[in-house]
Amino acid sequence: MYRFLLTPRWWVVNILAALAIPVCLVMGSWQMGRFETRVETHQEQQEQKDRGDATAARPMGELLPVTQETTGDAASVTGRYGPQLLVPDRTLDGETGFYVLTLLRTDAPVGDDGAGSDDSDDSDDSAAGTPTSVPVLRGWLPGEADPAKAPEPPAGEVTVTGALQASEHQGSPGVHTEGGLPRGQVGMISAAALINVVDERVSTAWITLFEADGGMRPVPAEVPQGSGLDLKAFQNLGYTAQWFVFAGFVIFMWYRLFRREAEVARDMALGLTSPDPEGSGPAAPDPAPAAAEPGPEADDGERSRAPAPTA
Repeated sequence: MYRFLLTPRWWVVNILAALAIPVCLVMGSWQMGRFETRVETHQEQQEQKDRGDATAARPMGELLPVTQETTGDAASVTGRYGPQLLVPDRTLDGETGFYVLTLLRTDAPVGDDGAGSDDSDDSDDSAAGTPTSVPVLRGWLPGEADPAKAPEPPAGEVTVTGALQASEHQGSPGVHTEGGLPRGQVGMISAAALINVVDERVSTAWITLFEADGGMRPVPAEVPQGSGLDLKAFQNLGYTAQWFVFAGFVIFMWYRLFRREAEVARDMALGLTSPDPEGSGPAAPDPAPAAAEPGPEADDGERSRAPAPTA
């Protein structure tokens, strides 16, 4: 009854099913692995955020370049505060305010390639050994960005400790990209934006202090892009379920086709269906026996029983 499984059509169906099911399972497992990795990264970031300034800080130069592993690590750098800028329209705990960003001029390179000013020398060795200014996010204040509200940075040489951060980009939360900001304000914390407003060599990484001064509130470290429990993480979880559903659908369709063919083969074996090329459909009923045409004898008898015409 199951000889139909050896037909060319069923060879193709079986091969496709045997290939599709493992592919769906492998893709689903891969998406699940990506989601689990994001969960682990999120847990590590939360632990790192909880211990904050209790973590032994390392020199900033040892943590560069910034990666997903080093983002948020405690870093320290020594220098003297220089130009101070404001970053407007930044939200903290649901309240809108502004950041106070101050450049920390180091006496030696911090191990970062950095970015020079627009009028700097473009030669290959022009930046060799050049001290770098590190953007330091000293804290957050509520309200409109006003230089009079921002406290002055400490004087003299200082050593700051905070969470290492990568440069912001246009997709970062709160970034102002429309331009037209007043003098002394910047819409994005990145070397590419800062070199347009200061004439210094600026590090591509920056630090947000664990403890703010001057009555400001410290700004928590941002989660690195492509990690943590963000929307993409739950998209990975959704794709996991989607691939497993595809695998189940392939099994369901194969079983449905198999059951249909088995029922047709059984009906054919019992004589309930005709062995037509389609392999299905009820057998045509036997035609009813045709009425026998009256023979000559019947005709004579009919004529003999017919009444004679009357005169």
